[in-house]
Amino acid sequence: MKKIALCISMATALFCSSCTDLNSEMYNVINPNIFPTNENDAQSLVTAAAYGPFVSNWYGGLFTSAQGGIHVVGDMTTDIGTCQWNAAVWPDMVNMNFTSNSGGLTALYRNYINYISKMTLTLDRISKIEMSDAKRALLNAEVHCGRGWLAYVLYDFYGPIQVAPLEMLQNPLEGKVAPRLTREEMVKFIETDLKEAIKTLPATYPVTSSSYGRFTRGLAYTVLMKLYMHEKNWTKAVECGRELMKPEYGYKLMAHYKDIFTLENEGNAETIWAAICSTTVNSQLWLAHVLSGVYPTKNENIQKWGGYRVLWSFYRTFEPKDERLQVLVGDFVGSDGVHYTEDNPGTILISGAMPVKYGEDPAATAEESQVDWIVYRYADVLTLLSEAIVREKGAVTKEAVDLLNMVHQRAGLAPYAVADFPSAAAFLEKVLEERGHELWFEGARRSDLIRHGKYIEYARKYKHSVTAQDYMNLMPLPQSVVDEGKGAIANNPGY
Repeated sequence: MKKIALCISMATALFCSSCTDLNSEMYNVINPNIFPTNENDAQSLVTAAAYGPFVSNWYGGLFTSAQGGIHVVGDMTTDIGTCQWNAAVWPDMVNMNFTSNSGGLTALYRNYINYISKMTLTLDRISKIEMSDAKRALLNAEVHCGRGWLAYVLYDFYGPIQVAPLEMLQNPLEGKVAPRLTREEMVKFIETDLKEAIKTLPATYPVTSSSYGRFTRGLAYTVLMKLYMHEKNWTKAVECGRELMKPEYGYKLMAHYKDIFTLENEGNAETIWAAICSTTVNSQLWLAHVLSGVYPTKNENIQKWGGYRVLWSFYRTFEPKDERLQVLVGDFVGSDGVHYTEDNPGTILISGAMPVKYGEDPAATAEESQVDWIVYRYADVLTLLSEAIVREKGAVTKEAVDLLNMVHQRAGLAPYAVADFPSAAAFLEKVLEERGHELWFEGARRSDLIRHGKYIEYARKYKHSVTAQDYMNLMPLPQSVVDEGKGAIANNPGY
């Protein structure tokens, strides 16, 4: 199952060099006259282009545990996350001080926008290669899934993005600048790609398959559901959620929260898609970024830098018996014999609780971990579906409460009844809280708060931000992109 991690790393290195210019490519590296020419070449090209962004590769990839990971960038700007390293990119993120020169906030656009063009060119290139119809359809579906997913990620952070048409990409010397799409064009672009992928991709891959870690229909439907939630298209979001509950996908909740994120339970039935990690390539560094030196671990070789924390104000919203607190640590005895708590934080918990979440890698020798990074899981879908049903109906239903209870009770908590919610608004408040308790540092909180109209409000209330502005629901494009756009690219309003 770790095979795809190595394949992605090698394919990206060999086949995916490109210029920083959105519309150009290094044709001396990828010569279309000699590569790709056969099915194996096509597979390598697709792996590099479509899968390249979706890795946790030490300090690179959309799911890196470092400052460039979307779960880090997103949650650090919310009422959940903070960082005890008050340097470099962190102050702008944590304090919601967004500018077009904020490196940590603009890096996602700068680092990944070119992959949209790479995938467009890949679709064209593999169309000219002889292979079976089934293989061609599968490779095309993977590229469409990757392009639609990446476009959604960037759209969620920055609004409509630049999408260069194929003709422009094939004529880079003309020097044209790809414009940003309109919102309607952007949504249609993402939706079309994901629906195209859904036609062919398998529902899922078993963890024992050599294809585990490649894109699936379950992944495509999950991203599509998130797009519809973003657009407040509740009916279509409900359709996606119900689809993902069908037996053919095989998704179900793990019995205990802390067991989801462990080496021994990789590929568990709750996982919709995970970035495959290994000890040699695509390692994730979560525990190194989170643990402090005095936090006891079985593997004493794990490096512990003590940076990431969950604000005490958020930690206090949990019920004391919530099982999720087993891996969100705000009370422990250190290897130095000190009992650390909110009331006695020392320097270790001065900013908040420790978001451990992931289990140890017994083979780790430093900061690296081979525990797969879970990107989407079934609990996310169930709680989104619960929310979408109530928003669509305008009333609390038994089905919605039952869906919420599946996640709530798994945490060892008493179930809710319909009578507990005097209004739809009261239920939505509880869904927002439950998703926060369930999905901390999984990259969902920022989108959730924006959808509920609380992102800026919470930055001011819990982060005490004096720089948060209403327009900051969208992050700024890099100033360099605006400057190089020669007047064709406008930044988001307010920047």
